[in-house]
This record gives sequence, C-alpha cells and structure tokens, in this order.
Amino acid sequence: METLVASVLIVVVFIVASMILNNVFMNSIKSDTHAIESYMNELEYRYRSGTLTVPFNDDFEGWEINVDYDNSTGIDAVIFTAQNNLTNKNIERLTYAN
Repeated sequence: METLVASVLIVVVFIVASMILNNVFMNSIKSDTHAIESYMNELEYRYRSGTLTVPFNDDFEGWEINVDYDNSTGIDAVIFTAQNNLTNKNIERLTYAN
C-alpha cells in the first residue's frame, strides 16, 4: 500500500513540475520580441537612409507593421508601430522626420 501511495505522489509531483516548466517556457517564447525589435531597427535605418517609402505596411512573423507620418505633437515625426494580434502586444517607436 505504501508503495502505491509513494508512486502516486511521485507521479503527481512530476506532472505539476512539467506543467510549471511548460508554462515558463511558453511565456518566455511569447514575450520574446528580439526578432521584431531587430526588424524595426532595420526599418528605421532604411528610413533614415532614404530607401524606405512612407507610408509602409508589412507583416513580419505574425506582427503587423505600420510606418507613417505623425504630426500630432506639432513636430514632424515618423511613427513605427508593430502589433501582434495573438499576444495583444504593441511596440511603438517615434523618430523625427528627415
């Protein structure tokens, strides 16, 4: 009887541990924005060098990217926006227009 109880407890502990690890790994994968940050750096570089036409729209690995002029603050600027509909994350960058 004690062997059965110990076996069940060990199985329960391993199941809980695997669920916790799975949750941690999934959250780290979902919160990783390195690829989109690099792509937005590339777009900003292309804008500053004059090879990116504004307005610009693109899809990149599940992210919707928009580049457009913004004059809401009274200063000519370009806003880079990336939106992921799966994770509801938004990344915005503002740079001054050339």
